[in-house]
Amino acid sequence: MNTKLKCLLLDDELPGLTYLKMLCEQIPELEIVKAFNNPEKLLAEIPKLDFDLCISDIEMPGIDGLTLAGLLQNKLVIFTTAYKNYAAEAFDIDAVDYILKPVTKERLQKAVAKALERFDKPSNVKKFIHLNTDKGKALLYFHQIVYIKTAATDSRDKEVFLVGGSPLILKNINFDSLLSQLPQADFCRVNKKEIISMRAVKFFNHNEITLSHQEENGKFITLVLSETYRSDFLIKVKI
Repeated sequence: MNTKLKCLLLDDELPGLTYLKMLCEQIPELEIVKAFNNPEKLLAEIPKLDFDLCISDIEMPGIDGLTLAGLLQNKLVIFTTAYKNYAAEAFDIDAVDYILKPVTKERLQKAVAKALERFDKPSNVKKFIHLNTDKGKALLYFHQIVYIKTAATDSRDKEVFLVGGSPLILKNINFDSLLSQLPQADFCRVNKKEIISMRAVKFFNHNEITLSHQEENGKFITLVLSETYRSDFLIKVKI
């Protein structure tokens, strides 16, 4: 495949920007259109720039990377940052990837591969499924799903938790059927009773996963990572 992504680079620290540009120049699938060290200058030039992807820092003076991404009119975005605490917000706005500094060429290549996959199949990638719920038929958009668990009232039903919304009960459906309809790379079964969205992972260790989703008491959801499903999960986070 000869697809090249036309790319903008943004980092307010010049050494970081220079290093990022050097890495990008080593990736054949990228064509650097322009590099910026000021988000406001990038936004001012947007109308006259032809690009597909923006690789951006997050914490910057004036306009942060998350705000900027929302102004790029559905362009692909990869974040590079020294901070872990913006990951949930980044994936809520459908970022391609979230790379912690120091960025390596290998890690950046994986992110670019994800961007290419989206870019090559923008129109025919299914973005939702429709299922029977306790409130009638519902469209469930993949990027809004946080995790799914066996319903407490009836094990034949499943409870799905959505970003910023109330949970829904999925009627009479098993996990195998759900997994066959969800994007394989984006969802993972982690134990007998739960499926998670990989975008929702905040922290993890060998035995448990903490999600970005908070309960009513403000605590983040923590789930057991069972031995049966551990290897699949670790493959998907590319350990």
